Amino acid sequence: MNRKTFVKATYFLLFVLILAAFFVSSQVTISETIPLWQSLGVWTLIPPFVAIVLAFLTKNVIISLATGVFSGTMMVSLVDNTNVLKSIANAFTLMIETMVNSMADSWNAGILLQVMAIGGLIALVAKMGGTFAIAEKLSQKAKSARSSQFITWILGLFVFFDDYANSLIVGPIMRPVTDKQRISREKLAFIVDATAAPIAGIAIVSTWIGYELSLIQKELADLSITKSAYAIFLETIPFRFYNIFILAFIVFTIVLLKEFGPMYKAEKRARTTGKVIADGSTPLAIGENMDIKPSIGTKTNIWNAIIPIFVLMAASLLGFYFNGYGALDEATLEMVNSNPFSLAAIRECYSNSDASVVLFMAAMLAGIVAIVMGVLQKIFTVKDGVDTWIEGWKSMIITVVILLLAWSIADVIKNLLDADMYLANALSDTIPAFIVPTIIFILGSIISFATGTSYGTMGILMPLAIPLANGVSSGDMNLITVTIGAVLTGAIFGDHCSPISDTTILSSMGSSCDHIDHVKTQIVYALVVAGISILFGFLPAGLGVSSLITLPVGIVVVGATIYIFGKRVENKVS
Repeated sequence: MNRKTFVKATYFLLFVLILAAFFVSSQVTISETIPLWQSLGVWTLIPPFVAIVLAFLTKNVIISLATGVFSGTMMVSLVDNTNVLKSIANAFTLMIETMVNSMADSWNAGILLQVMAIGGLIALVAKMGGTFAIAEKLSQKAKSARSSQFITWILGLFVFFDDYANSLIVGPIMRPVTDKQRISREKLAFIVDATAAPIAGIAIVSTWIGYELSLIQKELADLSITKSAYAIFLETIPFRFYNIFILAFIVFTIVLLKEFGPMYKAEKRARTTGKVIADGSTPLAIGENMDIKPSIGTKTNIWNAIIPIFVLMAASLLGFYFNGYGALDEATLEMVNSNPFSLAAIRECYSNSDASVVLFMAAMLAGIVAIVMGVLQKIFTVKDGVDTWIEGWKSMIITVVILLLAWSIADVIKNLLDADMYLANALSDTIPAFIVPTIIFILGSIISFATGTSYGTMGILMPLAIPLANGVSSGDMNLITVTIGAVLTGAIFGDHCSPISDTTILSSMGSSCDHIDHVKTQIVYALVVAGISILFGFLPAGLGVSSLITLPVGIVVVGATIYIFGKRVENKVS
């Protein structure tokens, strides 16, 4: 960040904070009977606004997120105390408390441990030469820019069960391959990100489905709808327009070798200069800054990568089942025991599992297996193996800090200021029935982009969306189903491209891409696909047009958009 940009960012920050401080202290009337978000109104959006704008101005994610957290705690402090100096001290204390609470959350703690453990695993695989070997093997299949990107897309579909695992597995595996074919890190991060949450969100067995089903079921019960939540979930899949169209979008860019917007510049740079990372960029990475290489004379072996990664995935899949099995209630347990390998049994177990704990345990087991393999092959001693493993953990510290700040700003936005409630309740006027899915999709996109969380967005919107769709349509199940799909899809859209989203951060990290470069290149594509999802998906679906028409037409429009507006990036370079 140069001095000019820093000065601009500082002036912007001071202006916003002073304006917020003045408004909150002199204009807002706080009442114990009125929720804080109603009193603050649009000012509840200051923290995400500050964080997102600063992220683009400074390209420093840590400073931007920390400033966003502080601006939120400052507003809360000013509500209770109009003394600005005292409020600053209270705001700093509240900021620290929020960060501590974010780290103390069992889910967040499990994710942090999982991220660091996978960093250790990748370091061990690199030390054993497995990374180099698998890159060489995949390079035999991925002999061009087109094939290397397509293999990345296939791997993304294969790791369907969890979006975090997807980002942390696919990126590190494919990075050496795509680097060799001069694919920009921005494009790699986009493919990884677009096959993470969009896939996990529609998979019939995943770590997402339990939460999604619970939200749907609660509203169905309140409206006395007897249809099962899972049946409705399956019926929403053809209406997950953004998820499906973004997957098709990737394929069209690969087949046509065309890009547009900032991604075209990134791909052109990589193909013509070989610079997969832009000058001045700072990649978030698993082991990017580590000098961990196989010792001279070490014979590379593809199994040194395949076995540890297979253990990671197999242990995750089994762990989801058995961890969830232990959390089942008596009635569900009886059903599972009667047919333990049925799709229904697997779904129930996965839905009740604690993904953060399971993924950490799987990563630890895979790391132990990697150390044992290295010692048995005499690649390193036990001490050297453990030291390498620890170096991998150390390489993840920056990512841990960013995730912690991302969760902290989400807590400030949701729990202290209730900004998501303000956005959700902005929809208060009577609207035509057919436009409800579109409005819900747009609202979900805005909330999830501003808060960086898809789960939180689903939790806020589902109780509003289903009764709304039911009321304006007099119980039309087709409109209710489309609207539920709009909630789940809108939540993923915003979370997919928000700079303060944990999944966006992990995709940058797994692909060793500068985080803001990833956001800048991806957001254009995400907005285009969102627009197509509205015009050729949710609007006609709201009018009753069958998904047998909307899906093919939408996919054709996606391809036509890339064909017409995209510029070809040559596969071969001189």
